[in-house]
Amino acid sequence: MFRRLEGLGTAQRVTLHFEDRALSARAGDSVAVALLEGGCVPLRSTPVTGAPRAPMCLMGVCFDCLVEIDGRPNVQACMVEVREGMRVRRQQGARRPA
Repeated sequence: MFRRLEGLGTAQRVTLHFEDRALSARAGDSVAVALLEGGCVPLRSTPVTGAPRAPMCLMGVCFDCLVEIDGRPNVQACMVEVREGMRVRRQQGARRPA
C-alpha cells in the first residue's frame, strides 16, 4: 500500500513507543508514517460501530489517525513529527473536548 521513496529524508533513527512496543522510525517522519511502517493499525475504532480506523489522508483532513501522544488525547498522528521517547496509545472511545 504505502512504500517509502528511497533516497529521500534522513537516515537518523529515533525510538518511540506504541502501546507497549518500541518502534524505530526515521527522524522527520510523522507519527502516522512511523505507525504504518511498524504495522500498528488500526489506530482507533469508531465510537458508534467500533469499526477500525487507520491513517487515510496523511495531511490532517480526515481525523482517522487520532491517537493519544504523551498523555494528550485527540492528536492527529499525521500532523506530529516523531521524537525520541514519545509514547503513543490508541485513541479510546469518542473524542473528548479540550
